Amino acid sequence: MNSPASAKASPHALGGLRPFLSPYRGAIGLALLFLLLAAGATLVFPQALRSLIDGGLLPAHRDQQALALGQHFGALFGVAAALAVFSAARFYTVSWLGERITADLRDAVYAHVLDQSPAFFETTQTGEVLSRLTADTTLVQTVVGSSLSMGLRNGVMGLGALGMLVWTNPLVMGQVLLALMLIVAPSVWFGRRVRRLSRASQDRVADASAVAAEVLNAVSTVQANNAGLREATRFTAATEAAFQTAVRRSKARSVLVAFVIMATSAALLWGLYEGTQAVMRGRLSAGELGQTVVYVLILASSAAVLGEVYGDLLRAAGATERLMELLHTPPTLRNGHHVPASADLAAGVAIDFENVQFHYPSRPQQAALNHFTLQIAPGETVALVGSSGAGKSTVLQLLQRFYDVSPTQAIRLDGVPLADWDLDALRAQIGVVPQDAVIFSNTALENIRYGTPQATDAEVMAAAREAFADEFIRALPEGYHTFLGERGVRLSGGQKQRLSIARALLRRPRLLLLDEATSALDAESERMVQAALDAALNAGERQRTTLVIAHRLATVQKSDRIVVLDLGQVVEQGRHEDLMALGGVYARFANMQLLS
Repeated sequence: MNSPASAKASPHALGGLRPFLSPYRGAIGLALLFLLLAAGATLVFPQALRSLIDGGLLPAHRDQQALALGQHFGALFGVAAALAVFSAARFYTVSWLGERITADLRDAVYAHVLDQSPAFFETTQTGEVLSRLTADTTLVQTVVGSSLSMGLRNGVMGLGALGMLVWTNPLVMGQVLLALMLIVAPSVWFGRRVRRLSRASQDRVADASAVAAEVLNAVSTVQANNAGLREATRFTAATEAAFQTAVRRSKARSVLVAFVIMATSAALLWGLYEGTQAVMRGRLSAGELGQTVVYVLILASSAAVLGEVYGDLLRAAGATERLMELLHTPPTLRNGHHVPASADLAAGVAIDFENVQFHYPSRPQQAALNHFTLQIAPGETVALVGSSGAGKSTVLQLLQRFYDVSPTQAIRLDGVPLADWDLDALRAQIGVVPQDAVIFSNTALENIRYGTPQATDAEVMAAAREAFADEFIRALPEGYHTFLGERGVRLSGGQKQRLSIARALLRRPRLLLLDEATSALDAESERMVQAALDAALNAGERQRTTLVIAHRLATVQKSDRIVVLDLGQVVEQGRHEDLMALGGVYARFANMQLLS
């Protein structure tokens, strides 16, 4: 997802945040008001200081002088108090905005990613997505909740101080202003380099995150193959690349900050020198010189802060660009509008594959299905058999509409093209038991209820009994309320699979997809689960269509029909006895397994 062109985007990429800022226009207006009041209080301070020097320190009667000093110091304290209140209000408001907008941005990106099809994840690593959700949004939060406010405040103060300096000594400050304008051009050139390096740095951090996510998700395999040191070395190389890029970015940013501060300070010191010469000539009073000194300091500090903020804005521009790139990635699947009538939900689905030719996006040269044609009647149980890579799992994935086929080809459910179905309505009718059971970091009860959140506890327990999972769940320390740990680490492989089967059965689906549902079970667990599945298939007047994928032919011998696939095509189909008598591909598979 990282393109060379994107590395050259301008800071205008921050404009992508506009939709997230617009709902909070009131809070933004309040923050700007507090910002202007705080900047105004700062700019009034030199005026109060000049009044103190020129009015409170003039020779006069001691009592009058004490009274005048008290009044002037009181005015100075009032300015300081106003500055404190307005600054605190500004800080709270912009911090709230930063947190709120960042949360909204994370929610939007995460929800958008969840809408993407598996084709998206074939080309995008999970670790990269997580990096954008964390590191990039944190950079945006820094800018919205701090840097942008500081930049605006210092910009207002700097312009105000510059205006006051030009008003008090227009000739000298006109020369200084011209010098400051000459500083802008090299600053912009440095800024572009910082932005490119910032984007590159964020990409390298995402690379390291992707490596870590991949390895941690397969840590058992890594350890079993003694690959810990090798993977640690690979991660070190990724983090070292990120470090070197960050060093180059920091070096360029340091040069930018140093140049801005040095050039600005030189210009302002020239103006201050001319101011002292004006006092010596009697053209300025001591109070006016003090006022000038403070305004010079305000302008110099504002310029320094703006240099820092500009660097933050450049980094945030790269982060925003990466987030918008992810957020604007269009879903590859178009949502249809067909929703089945309630009367249709009482029967299994009819399935029709017609001359389907399908290639996975990551393997465009290799056909996963090759002119695949298959019809399945409502309520029929069909077993898909074939060697690895024959296309069995592809059939199940296409039925769930994780991928779309060419518009010239057809996959129909109940006579309606799959592309015309509402995705939620389609998947609500499907129960899936994958080959690798997915268990979430939650209780056993919530894991079974994951696909049917409205189910009652009693319905969950009934589904667990169907899947022969009730007994082992009740034996857990807290029964159905036992926390199962990340990826179900507290369960055996067979227990995970039975929990997954219970989850699918709880949905009472019209279409049940079993992708090697018994592959992780021992002989006893397989017998129990197969018995539970047989009972579920025969219950309710067979109101369910079922597709079963299995290498263990004993689990599919009682199917209504066995379909044999090879190289993405149907090569044989029929009942077990008929296919054995045929002596073809299925018979060879069966004989090899029966003899093993």
